[in-house]
Amino acid sequence: MFTGIITDIGKITKLEQQGDLRARIETGYDTGGIDMGASIASDGVCLTVVDLGADWYEVQISAETVDKTNLGAWEVGRRLNLERALKVGDELGGHIVSGHVDGVAEVVALRDEGDSTRVTLRAPEDLARFIAPKGSVALNGTSLTVNEVDGCDFGINFIPHTKEVTTWGDVAVGDRINLEIDTLARYVARLAEMS
Repeated sequence: MFTGIITDIGKITKLEQQGDLRARIETGYDTGGIDMGASIASDGVCLTVVDLGADWYEVQISAETVDKTNLGAWEVGRRLNLERALKVGDELGGHIVSGHVDGVAEVVALRDEGDSTRVTLRAPEDLARFIAPKGSVALNGTSLTVNEVDGCDFGINFIPHTKEVTTWGDVAVGDRINLEIDTLARYVARLAEMS
């Protein structure tokens, strides 16, 4: 489990297709404190550490994960939002995030509002019903509050701090973004269906 509070920006330094996709990610984390088999959310995708170095870790990514996320567009040099798994007693600053991406949203508009940036994204139709104004979503692993919803489109506001400590300062129209809907929204919708 994760919180959606990004704690490092990593960089892909190596990609190899070895049956599954294997990625080496450079990190500022103390890799001496990362166990083999640990889970690290990398752009919101919960991935398992399979190898470690002084300032990097490697993950193995199945074809299913590549198919359901934006990982198929990963390339060497790409910056990634990183978060270590939640430990008992850690502060829950965002919302409960599983690292299990539900689908991919597309950035359809950007607009500066003061020092902040309003980003409009388009969710897949089957996921749009789970997104509500003032509700939570995880986008590329970042816990965010939804400002408004219009059909499949929804808006997020990024303050300068968020743009500095995540990869959201690099966002562009057309970017494909890993989307994890709020678990509570999923269960509320399911209960409503059964009533």
